Amino acid sequence: MEEEKSLYPFKFCSLKDEYNWGSEDFRVADLGYRDSLVKEGWLASNTLGEIMDMYVDRVVGENIFDYYGRQFPVCVKMLDVKGRMPLRVHPDDEVAQQRYDFLGKEKIWYITEAGKDARVMLGFRKDTDASELLAKCADNSVEDILNIIAVHAGQVLHIAPGTPHAAAGDLKIVEISESSPLDFCLCGWGETVSDVEFDSALTITDALDFINYKKFSADEHEHCCCGHHHHEEEIVGKLIELPQFNITKLNLTDPLHIYSEKFESFILYTCIAGEASVQLQILEQTASFSIKAGETMLVPAECPDFLLVPADRSTVILETTVHHEDVDPYINPDVAAHLDDGCDCDDDDCDCDDDDECGCGHDHCHCHHES
Repeated sequence: MEEEKSLYPFKFCSLKDEYNWGSEDFRVADLGYRDSLVKEGWLASNTLGEIMDMYVDRVVGENIFDYYGRQFPVCVKMLDVKGRMPLRVHPDDEVAQQRYDFLGKEKIWYITEAGKDARVMLGFRKDTDASELLAKCADNSVEDILNIIAVHAGQVLHIAPGTPHAAAGDLKIVEISESSPLDFCLCGWGETVSDVEFDSALTITDALDFINYKKFSADEHEHCCCGHHHHEEEIVGKLIELPQFNITKLNLTDPLHIYSEKFESFILYTCIAGEASVQLQILEQTASFSIKAGETMLVPAECPDFLLVPADRSTVILETTVHHEDVDPYINPDVAAHLDDGCDCDDDDCDCDDDDECGCGHDHCHCHHES
């Protein structure tokens, strides 16, 4: 009987679309009209959709398969903005499922570069209604009623369903979202809107009843500018936790030993700066898979443990998982020692009695050394 081949970390070919405002580059997509091709290895040239058909539970994990089926649940894009994007909005999971049989579109924008004129329009600067929005979109003056954020590199914005949004100026963005094609165009600023970017069947009229017309409040959007809440010296910093996905920022100065089985999920790594490698054992040999700035790698749930190793000490990576666990999957003792709060512990006693193995130096810790 032929031995079953092991899955391995995947990188995908770029799928880039050019528009009058800039470009969007799909790095991980299972959307039907955009389906990422595996770049290397024995599964090269297979699409993500084909791999999900063949190996779905091995790729995403049994729990995620039970919930999402054969749909890969996360999409990653790189946005290169040189002008003003069309104003858009997307529905939540309930509306998307009931009306279109798709996922909704929770998403975040992580700003990687921002020029002096860079800005993001996110929600409204005052309470409004559908009539005012329609009139303002019709005469292309809708920016007058939008909330404007002057963004900077390293900032992360949570764009909740129902929130009109667009980017303008000179900036680069990593977009991580649910896998959904449901973007509704509200205003193209008088420019022709590409039918590649927007499905013409998804009209502004269809979106009017799920738009949030309330004044945008950062206090009500606790994840809106959480880039300000994380210090660069932190090794591991949670950016956002949603039912749909969790994103962690890794300032990777030293190797991390990661047990992906603690996530019960695949892991996506998006490299923001520097370079790193995923190193794991395949057929009793160490295999190394590199990831450079601008690339995204999918580590299948089948890979139970591996090392994430930086090539230089300025490496920054966004880690995306879907199934949230309360336990910390990082077991490298140096990580615990560098966290601002020192020790992440809810118990009176340390989970590990071996100080040499644990190494955190705290009497009460929540380390995950497995004896």
